[in-house]
Amino acid sequence: MINDAQPIGHDASDARAMRHDQRPIVLVGMMGSGKSSVGRRLAARLGLPFFDADDEIEVAAGRSVTDIFADFGEAHFRDGERRVIARLLDHGRCVIATGGGAFAQDDTRALILSRGLSVWLDVPVPVLVDRVSRRNHRPLLRDRDPATVLGDLLQKRAPAYQQAHLHIHASASPHGRAVEAIIAALKDLPL
Repeated sequence: MINDAQPIGHDASDARAMRHDQRPIVLVGMMGSGKSSVGRRLAARLGLPFFDADDEIEVAAGRSVTDIFADFGEAHFRDGERRVIARLLDHGRCVIATGGGAFAQDDTRALILSRGLSVWLDVPVPVLVDRVSRRNHRPLLRDRDPATVLGDLLQKRAPAYQQAHLHIHASASPHGRAVEAIIAALKDLPL
């Protein structure tokens, strides 16, 4: 539910522009595209709750995403991810950051497309490589060349990402610019 009180210094029209649409805003895209960082900022601007699907998965499973992948495999992780995202979509108006592979899964993508407003944060591979190289917690990159893995993953996942309701071209610029682009796109949605 949208809160009428706006954060100081923010345009009150940001939240009012989306009042007609009560679907959750779901950020999708590759690992390193900034979904969590942009999502937190976007939620703050719109006065909405924020959920990071990977964090919610870890809470529900009582273990890290890395451990889930290692102990049970990707198929098990994707099944849990779908169930957690379905639960998050029940929260009503909020911002949800998904894992990079979530929207590439047919069942999860169908849920998001039918119950949420999906936003693809499209970031060039060199920027993704720079961002993911800062931390070593990504199971799909473990002991592999990030540029090769990310390029291959993007090629496979792009057809799924292209189905998102909104497509935001992001770059190495500050995440605040991506937030501004999303808000502008949201304001342009038909009533």
